[in-house]
Amino acid sequence: MEVVLLIDFGSTYTKVTAVDLEQPRLIGSAAAYTTVDTDVGEGFACALFELKNQTGPLEYSRRLACSSAAGGLRMVACGLVPELTAKAASIAVLGAGAKIVGLYSYQLTEDDVAEIIVKSPDILLLTGGTDGGNADCILHNASMLASAQAEFPIIVAGNRSCGRQVMQILKLREAYFCDNVMPSLDTLNIEPARQKIREIFLENIVRAKGLSRVSELIDGILMPTPAAVLNAAELLAKGYEGEPGIGDLIVVDVGGATTDVFSVAAGTPRCVNVVYKGLPEPFIKRTVEGDIGMRYSVHGIAESAGISRLAELAGLSEDKTCQHIDWLATHTNALPQNNEQEALDFALAALAIETATIRHAGSLAEVYTAAGPAYIQTGKDLTGVGRVVMTGGALINANRQGELAAYALYNDRYPQSLRPKQAELLVDKQYILAAMGLLSSYAPHVALRILKEDLGCRG
Repeated sequence: MEVVLLIDFGSTYTKVTAVDLEQPRLIGSAAAYTTVDTDVGEGFACALFELKNQTGPLEYSRRLACSSAAGGLRMVACGLVPELTAKAASIAVLGAGAKIVGLYSYQLTEDDVAEIIVKSPDILLLTGGTDGGNADCILHNASMLASAQAEFPIIVAGNRSCGRQVMQILKLREAYFCDNVMPSLDTLNIEPARQKIREIFLENIVRAKGLSRVSELIDGILMPTPAAVLNAAELLAKGYEGEPGIGDLIVVDVGGATTDVFSVAAGTPRCVNVVYKGLPEPFIKRTVEGDIGMRYSVHGIAESAGISRLAELAGLSEDKTCQHIDWLATHTNALPQNNEQEALDFALAALAIETATIRHAGSLAEVYTAAGPAYIQTGKDLTGVGRVVMTGGALINANRQGELAAYALYNDRYPQSLRPKQAELLVDKQYILAAMGLLSSYAPHVALRILKEDLGCRG
């Protein structure tokens, strides 16, 4: 056998997966707590020990890893207009697998800069202006950041006409220049910025997160974990060299702190009387809801959905629901121990899925014209997407997965939301999406076959 070890240094668990490239097949997988506060190597060693108990001794030809440990890749993005360059910057950041901890529009103030310093991002993405357009904003923001007493690197991806001036202003900072994320109105060009973000992640962030302590045990941290999941979603949807994919899909990943949604679909208007408004959406899109999670962000679910709806769905009183939520927020590793807790976990997961997919998908608004009613679409139209992939511990281990999946679909409660009308449910039973996203950079045909087999959609 030629065996590859795939490692995900997660914020809570370190997960290891062994794959036989010759069969191809999944040999085994295991997990252990990520010991980021002491030595990440300890959790890694525990996970490897558990895997060895399953598979016996194995020789690995490659050891590939991704990471979201120690908060993952944390970024701040600055742009000009919220709906344009600032949105383009956020799309680039999320597409690179990072988490946005601050998003700023227009000219930075002293208070903004002070806030950014406190946030202490791993990277700051500075954008603003189309090529040949507004230069004042990005020049002002570069000057404000140049004097900031902080060490985070800055990627400049704005108006190329003043790029030399911006880099001169930032000459004493660690700064990198790449193509504009929005070179002209209604045009996205996020790949250069995404690539630069990943390069800096590989060169600097791994060391800063303490992962260099396991560098001698692996071939390298290739990417942030969300970027690996995005790679897996793209591979599964599109296929690879004669091996067909399964078509348009969305992935919903409900975690303890955040809920991520990924879509692989064009999302363009499906009817002739629909007019699109805003920046074009990327074919492969990721959104992160940092206020919605099953434990660390459990209060965010209640605030977004409403405590009355949460209590009704769980079949509990509002007082009892509030008590359980307060307890879960301080016992973040707790698993349901009785029927009440199981019912509440179901309700939390269902409303996390509903809220996150509504925010991810586009929406449709009716307007009246001289020729009659018409519709304005913002965001992606996902009504025709045929598959929903569910991952994350809360979803993989749920007893009522089919019921949970329904909360990712269109319903009459939110008629303006362009979520899928009908979709087949696929469950990432062994939590391998990130691992297969890693493997896709080395053996994509193997990763695709294992994904389809594990999700039950082979052929």
